[in-house]
Amino acid sequence: MSRIGNAIIAIPAGVDVKVNGNVVTVKGAKGELSEEILGNIEVKIEGSTLTVVRGDELKDTKSKHGLYRSLISNMIEGISKGYKLDLELVGVGYRASTQGQNLELTLGFSHNIIFQLPTEIMVVTTAERGKNPTIALECHDKQLIGAVAAKIRSFRKPEPYKGKGIRFKGEQIRRKAGKSAAKK
Repeated sequence: MSRIGNAIIAIPAGVDVKVNGNVVTVKGAKGELSEEILGNIEVKIEGSTLTVVRGDELKDTKSKHGLYRSLISNMIEGISKGYKLDLELVGVGYRASTQGQNLELTLGFSHNIIFQLPTEIMVVTTAERGKNPTIALECHDKQLIGAVAAKIRSFRKPEPYKGKGIRFKGEQIRRKAGKSAAKK
């Protein structure tokens, strides 16, 4: 029995959810998202609530039950509230700037990295004196914002000795001890 799959999803005001065959479409103030439901899983809308019901007890169907419920819940939350991720650049000389949908990163390489962001993502970079530069990403699609943030982080992952690199805001990095002094 899937506890996640059996949970009811409340549809907030201003969000329109439609089921056309096996495609669920969510429209709202922030945009539109759709997801194709595969397998023997049915989506039922009753008033302002949505439930995901599985048609049989096969292992494959059980595994997708909670998955599709979570994906639909994330779509509804993204369309109504949106998602925001903050990244911080830790390191001497690390900088970030934006020009439209281009994110320019200076990360200690011999060249700057220019990353083209998808049009759905809004980005804001800040650099205050005495603080690490930050990159704030906003989007209505949780999967897209997570993938873009992971790609930006992959340009310079945090290293365990000095902690330099791109990290999520509030992320704890496991630190390692450096070399010990030479023996006499």
